[in-house]
Amino acid sequence: MWKIIVAFIVFAALAMFVILKGGDQLDMGGEKHGADAVHVPEAPASAAVAAVPVAAPASVAK
Repeated sequence: MWKIIVAFIVFAALAMFVILKGGDQLDMGGEKHGADAVHVPEAPASAAVAAVPVAAPASVAK
């Protein structure tokens, strides 16, 4: 029984250490949805493919 209590105290001390070291950069709010969520839209895959130049085949270059 005493091992469980010691393990809880060690875990609580470790958690407090991490929280205190994180300072104001730590976000304990959980998942964000709606206006609170920071979302950066990705470029469509077709735009990335269109930006790559395609070399002409060797038979056409002659």
